[in-house]
Amino acid sequence: MDWIASPDAWLSRLVLQRGLAVIYLMAFLSTAREFTVLAGEHGLTPAPALARRVPFRRAPSLFRVVRYTDRSLLVVAWTGAAFSLALAAGLGDVVPLWTSMLLWAVPWALYLSIVNIGGIWYAFGWESLLLEAGFLAIFLGNDTIAPPTFGLYLMIWLAFRVELGAGLIKWRGDHCWRRLTCLSYHHETQPMPGPLSWFFHRLPGPLHRVEAAANHVSQLLVPFGLLLPQPIASWAAVVVVVTQLWLVLSGNFAWLNWATMLLAVAAIHPARLPLLPDPPPARPDAPVWFTVVLWAVTALVAVLSYWPVRNMLSSRQSMNRAYNGLHLVNTYGAFGSVTRVRHEIVLEGTRDPDPGEGARWEAYEFHGKPGDVRRLPRQFAPFHLRLDWLMWFAALTPSLPRAWMGDLIQRLLAGDRATLRLLRKNPFPDTPPAYIRARVYRYRYSTWRELRTTRAWWQRTALDDQIPPTPATSG
Repeated sequence: MDWIASPDAWLSRLVLQRGLAVIYLMAFLSTAREFTVLAGEHGLTPAPALARRVPFRRAPSLFRVVRYTDRSLLVVAWTGAAFSLALAAGLGDVVPLWTSMLLWAVPWALYLSIVNIGGIWYAFGWESLLLEAGFLAIFLGNDTIAPPTFGLYLMIWLAFRVELGAGLIKWRGDHCWRRLTCLSYHHETQPMPGPLSWFFHRLPGPLHRVEAAANHVSQLLVPFGLLLPQPIASWAAVVVVVTQLWLVLSGNFAWLNWATMLLAVAAIHPARLPLLPDPPPARPDAPVWFTVVLWAVTALVAVLSYWPVRNMLSSRQSMNRAYNGLHLVNTYGAFGSVTRVRHEIVLEGTRDPDPGEGARWEAYEFHGKPGDVRRLPRQFAPFHLRLDWLMWFAALTPSLPRAWMGDLIQRLLAGDRATLRLLRKNPFPDTPPAYIRARVYRYRYSTWRELRTTRAWWQRTALDDQIPPTPATSG
């Protein structure tokens, strides 16, 4: 690398930008699918009420300038999806540099507008991660110039903070990380297991310790390699990519792992690694105006980095936090504590007029979260199932019912079609049930013997009702 351009990084920029565009696409499609039910005008936690309470300077959004409607939300979501698809197809590389920057700014501004009114449904760390990476992608240039060195280093700095923040929160948090025993629980109790999670959980205990130790190495030591000269940086990035692929295979974490891999790619120079293609003909350096803008953005990131760096150095480190309404230069982390026991809230309905002991209860099934014990979990990441994730969070403290859960039950009792479309199975396709309850179950993975005998991936025990049998309310 020189101070202006890094021609060897042509493939890294291409993969990074196209990959971010695909993640944007997933985010906008998820929004179009769920937002109006979760946070729309008549959603479980209506966004218009949040928009009225929070001033524009704290959470900038188009919907604080233009009145929110469900129709306008869908226009924004589908417009963002269209721009994302165009960028993923390479439109940004066949237009002038300034036009490419505008194309990248559009999905960032649209998704920022959504996140800042989304409330609890958009309070995930990877929402801020996408916005921060998407903002930096505006300044990565396109195929008309050689990849800008400062633009690549901004992405590498983000990858460094994501990985080191996750490593530090684990080391400082749950003692099982220091004892190398957390992964004896995590594959079973993680928010949304994947199709291979059962097999990961059944690995021998010593291999779980190796997993945990390897995690510490990859998140506490390897990130520093990203900041070192080539070829060390390229090989450190390869380690990050391999580690994140391991996490992709073992669970469903929306686009967190995929975005982290893409950020690490910024440190890979094809010329430094075998089997990668030779670079295309040299591109000219960026024009002066672009370089000046990029240096200004770099200075901004340097100033804003004070808060996440201070957080990482603090013994009271917080896990995921945005320090400004634009979600620039945030702090990241994951699983500072690991749940030992898995609870699941299962929504069950009955047609019986008396919901007592003799009633026959049938369960609603979600796409991602465990329900039917004989159903192998599916792979959904990088797609984000926000309702499924919030159900997992609700089950962490089942003694504290969420207000939105009661509203969700009322919608199911009313047979609301939009809400039912977010579920995998509606056991009452003709007429809604008379009562619905939210029952808490203790779930655990079956043993090899239990799996062979019962063909069930899970074993579960009923504990109590979080919400007792509830009839539809009038009005």
